[in-house]
Amino acid sequence: MSQPRIIVTGGSGKAGKWILKHFVDQGYEVINLDIKAPSDPVCRTIIVDLNDLGQVQNAISPFSGGERKVPVGIVHFAAIPEAYLFPNEVCFRNNVMSTYNVLEAAANLGISKVVIASSESSYGICFATEFINPHYVPIDEDHPQLPEDSYGLSKVVNEATAAAFHRRTGMQVVSFRLGNILVPESYAAIRANFDDTESRKRILWSYIDARDVAMACQLAIEKDGLGAEVLNLAADDSSSDRPTSELVARHLPDVEDIRVPLEGRISLLSNVRAKRILGWEAKYHILEQE
Repeated sequence: MSQPRIIVTGGSGKAGKWILKHFVDQGYEVINLDIKAPSDPVCRTIIVDLNDLGQVQNAISPFSGGERKVPVGIVHFAAIPEAYLFPNEVCFRNNVMSTYNVLEAAANLGISKVVIASSESSYGICFATEFINPHYVPIDEDHPQLPEDSYGLSKVVNEATAAAFHRRTGMQVVSFRLGNILVPESYAAIRANFDDTESRKRILWSYIDARDVAMACQLAIEKDGLGAEVLNLAADDSSSDRPTSELVARHLPDVEDIRVPLEGRISLLSNVRAKRILGWEAKYHILEQE
């Protein structure tokens, strides 16, 4: 039986390499689209400028892999990964237009499922000039999105673009609002800095392991009938060794709307919806990693 083909953009990046490996291990034929080759070439890579619709459409064409095969889906993770790495307009233009082009090409070629990387930054807390308190905790997908930076704004626009493509074509698009993505080599440094509870306040001490992200991407591609969905993706626990109630009392004393009991080290970025809709569970936890 022919392997199902999946397109991954940004597979040469931090999370992307784990997504490539995961889909290869799960028996998919994977094609990576990126501006550079990955450090571990586990699959074919095509060097593509995702800001050029023609290049995107050519690279994901059913003929791209040497035999005619329509990809079962696209996992779009290529982006400028945070605010202020580039001038504001460069970040916004790159992240918005690359996402639009991926969705437009998918629509033109009859690809019915796309996963895109949104961000917790869309809530506006991470890169605000002055710290703003969440309206309530844990933050779920209904929390207002109030970014003032071009990165967070690009993610809000991308979610709206995904919804527009669903309305026009019926395409299934799942947008993951990702917490701080960690890879295995990330954990030691964070644990060594546990005493500085202030340092991860702006991400509300949330995190998500890249391997759990990869599993969520597979589940989203293999799930049918979702429409345009937006899902937080975070570990069940926080990236601090302190009880969450202590973190909130110390660092978020003005947040009065606490919607669930803050038991143990519960995350302040709710993953309840992702669990319910995808059947996803986070397997990797910061206190358990070497």
